[in-house]
Amino acid sequence: MNTRLNPAKVSRSAAVKNRLDHPVIDTDVHVNDYTPVLEDYIGQYGGSKLVDALRKALGGRFVTRNGGGKDWYQQTPEERAYHRTLRAPWWARVTRNTYDLATYTIPALLHERLAEQGSDYSVLFPNDVLSPAAAGTEFRQPLHRALNHFHADQYRKYADRLTPVAGIPMNTPQEAIEELDFAINTLGLKVINIPGGVRRPIQAIADKYPKEQHPDIAKHTGYIDFYGIDSPHDYDPFWARVVELGVPVTTHYGSQGWTGRSSITNYMNNHIGHFADGSQAFAKALFFGGVTRRFPGLRLGLLEGGADWGSHVYTHLVDRWEKRNREAVRNYDPAEVDVDLLEALFERHGAELLQGRKVDKSSLVRDSLGISALPHSREPREEELDDFALAGIEKVEDIRARWVDSFYFGSEADDRTVAAAFNDRVNPGKVKINAIWSSDVGHWDVPEFTEPLAETWDLVEQGVISPQDFKAFVFGNPLRFYTEANPRFFEGTEVGRKLASAPTSATTRKK
Repeated sequence: MNTRLNPAKVSRSAAVKNRLDHPVIDTDVHVNDYTPVLEDYIGQYGGSKLVDALRKALGGRFVTRNGGGKDWYQQTPEERAYHRTLRAPWWARVTRNTYDLATYTIPALLHERLAEQGSDYSVLFPNDVLSPAAAGTEFRQPLHRALNHFHADQYRKYADRLTPVAGIPMNTPQEAIEELDFAINTLGLKVINIPGGVRRPIQAIADKYPKEQHPDIAKHTGYIDFYGIDSPHDYDPFWARVVELGVPVTTHYGSQGWTGRSSITNYMNNHIGHFADGSQAFAKALFFGGVTRRFPGLRLGLLEGGADWGSHVYTHLVDRWEKRNREAVRNYDPAEVDVDLLEALFERHGAELLQGRKVDKSSLVRDSLGISALPHSREPREEELDDFALAGIEKVEDIRARWVDSFYFGSEADDRTVAAAFNDRVNPGKVKINAIWSSDVGHWDVPEFTEPLAETWDLVEQGVISPQDFKAFVFGNPLRFYTEANPRFFEGTEVGRKLASAPTSATTRKK
């Protein structure tokens, strides 16, 4: 057992960092909260009742809606199958590496060890900041407020290298604005993390089966509101306030429990790709809902899902717009069929197919397309033809502005698929997608705190990405993400100091 209190501060990542002439910005570091101190803050905001609410929210964060009152470990295999109880995350944080466990829990130690990791600045996502959204309406806002206050106080003296995100509830725009203002203007925090969606009842079912009388039905039915297209609320006042305050927005939104990610026995089955799918749903809702058109200054970081999905969605947006923009979609309008020509072609070439039948001109279009290809009751109205209307897409460059410019994609250090983000031979318009370096230290996928930067440099040496891509990944793109939202973001920080003293013509590596 390693019981050294001060192990030698030598790492592969520190060696890589010593060869760089630019800062390194880590956009995703997960830290633990020391429970006794945290609960003191919670108690100040709502006494023992609020502390109990937090404990319940933390304990139930990954408990499925199913279960018959038991969690997965309390159930027999037969009960899991009967209730379709999701195998939720387990053993998700670093433990055996005790020195790293302490690093993620003690702010002073984390600050001291950044040089070992090779980072100049880290944005912190306390694990508990993701939990209050699971609390009921009565507790949601005070829990967010208490947690944000605790994190602001814990890391304030280390602001030159560390900043925690503020958790913002999104159940209503007003609730979100209130907590945003408190976090930014009162606590002095400068990055927020939001849930990528809010589960809401399907009104037709809720009316027929009221929650008070049919709680089990309410648990199993509903839909997810992603704040953009089809939302029952107008979130524009919230987005406007975010832009006004100059706040970068992040989310760690997953999809475990969705169809295809609901195994009752296997966590990895449910985990692989789930952040990408959850973030994709959130990002597409904002794009198609016109949010990124109305708020071009909004900067959104979609974390832990990698960047390859951002590349392929951008490519598919372009491909589909070219085939189904409001003019091109007319190629598929049944009313555009030349019925006389179609009849003549059947008569000339269709004898074998018709087998002696006479062509019925009145139903020829329907019979050729199949009933399912035609509207059942009416033709679509003009305003229903263009799926890209709210996004305001008139040309391919508009898609680039409202997808590529607005979204940044958090990729972990050893993620080889990040190469897709930098593949300008494939991405339409020869663009590169905004991949941002997100080490994800503190979670099970990073067993060693000091390894991530070296793992990313391994991708360069293996030819997966270029040295220029490496620089964009660990520095240039993260810098733009934060400073395009708030030009003063790095004032008073180690990054700000290095930028102020850097020569104007920096290269990726020192010669």
